[in-house]
Amino acid sequence: MFRSFTSKDRVGKSKRSHRKSFRDPAKLKVTKSASSSPPIGSTLTSAIITLVVGPEQRLFAAHEDVLCMSPFFEAACRGQFVEAHNRRIDLPDEIPEVFSCLLEFLYKGDYYPRLMHNKRHNSWELEDAQIVDEKTGGRGAESTIHLPGVGGLVLKDTVIYCVAEKFGLEDLKRLSLRKQGLQSGIEVSTILRSARFAYDNTPDSDGKLRAHYLALIIRCRDTFKRSGTMQAEMEMGGKMFFDLFVSMVNHIDDIVAIT
Repeated sequence: MFRSFTSKDRVGKSKRSHRKSFRDPAKLKVTKSASSSPPIGSTLTSAIITLVVGPEQRLFAAHEDVLCMSPFFEAACRGQFVEAHNRRIDLPDEIPEVFSCLLEFLYKGDYYPRLMHNKRHNSWELEDAQIVDEKTGGRGAESTIHLPGVGGLVLKDTVIYCVAEKFGLEDLKRLSLRKQGLQSGIEVSTILRSARFAYDNTPDSDGKLRAHYLALIIRCRDTFKRSGTMQAEMEMGGKMFFDLFVSMVNHIDDIVAIT
């Protein structure tokens, strides 16, 4: 089901989902997100908001009408979060590289690397998918981001999903989740670190991203069961591994029911 790679400690993407992606209504909905962006004319006349992002206070600027597509920013712009004299919002806990993707999505309906439709194969792929990430060896440009707080690399799309959850952007959550399914060749340690990040930064009521990682581990169990990193993570424990146990039991039950 999964592509083989030269390293036994890397995980590939599912071929099955790649073939069916063109006919999946949920994925087609993602491609419409670009058309849901506000018309350019409607944003040029709105006020410019300055956003100060991260501990290094990186400066961004965006039109108020664009920001207000997010319930969080709509409340901020209408409330007391914006300094009245200079139209400024401080976001000291956000990551500038991730926030840049969020703004790109609000303006364009996507973020780099973009989701591209391959008409020849009736499938979806990431822009510049042939590029090898020098940090991870995985395929795809800018597939990971280093987070000192979690001790290493995390899949960028996972971080974007969690930020989209925080700012109330459901279309961005769907898009980032879709892109994660197109990643390949990612090291087990990066996947497990990303899974823990997902559990730590999404509510229990939102199980889509968590389910993505549980399904990935089950499908690639031959790779994960040989991984010393997986063993160390399981010994540390946590809710993720109870959920994984339940998912595997359900998977076995389904197989028993079929046979």
